[in-house]
Amino acid sequence: MMRSGKLLSAGILALAAGSQSGAQSRAHEMARRAAIHPVSAETDLQAWLHRVPITQDFPPDFIDTLKGEAPAFIIEASTAPGCLPCADVWAKLGMFRARYGWRIATLSKEDAMLRSGRLDLPWVGDPVVWVRPIADPSRTIPVAVGTDLLPNLARNIYLATKMLTGVRAAVGVRAMSRFTGIVALPSLVRRPPVR
Repeated sequence: MMRSGKLLSAGILALAAGSQSGAQSRAHEMARRAAIHPVSAETDLQAWLHRVPITQDFPPDFIDTLKGEAPAFIIEASTAPGCLPCADVWAKLGMFRARYGWRIATLSKEDAMLRSGRLDLPWVGDPVVWVRPIADPSRTIPVAVGTDLLPNLARNIYLATKMLTGVRAAVGVRAMSRFTGIVALPSLVRRPPVR
C-alpha cells in the first residue's frame, strides 16, 4: 500500500510538472506571438510603426560617439526580396550612414540565423540588424529585430558601440529600445528559385 501511494504521488507530480511545462510553453508561444508583428502591406507596416515609442533622451556624447566610432564598426542587416520591413529599415540605415558615416553591409539569412542561435534568440524573420567591430566578426550585438524608428535604431547602435567598447552589457541592454518585431510575413517574401 505504501509503495502504491508513493507511485501515485510520483505520478501526480510528474503529471503536474508536465502540465506546468505545457502551460509554460503555451505562455511562451503566446508571448512570442504578441512580440512578433509580421506585415505584408505598407499600411500594416505604418500602423505598427505608429505604435512604437520614440526615443526622446540621448546622452551628451551621443553624436560624438557615433561619429568617432564609425571607422571601427559596421552595421550588418539581413534582408529578403519583397520584404517590406527590410526596405524600411535599409532606408533608415541609409539615413544613419549619411549622418554618422558608418559602413552598412548585407548579412545573409544563414549568418543572421547562426548569430541569433548563438545568442539563443529565436529566428522570427527579416530584418535583423547587428553591430560589430570591423576587426572582430565574432563580437556582435543585435540592435533591431524587425524595422524600427530611426531614433530608436540610432540609440541602440550607440548602446551597442558602448557595450563593445567597455560599458557593462547589463547596463547597455537595459537602456536599449525594445525590439519592435515588425518583420516580413514569411509567406509573402519572394525567395529566389533554387537551382
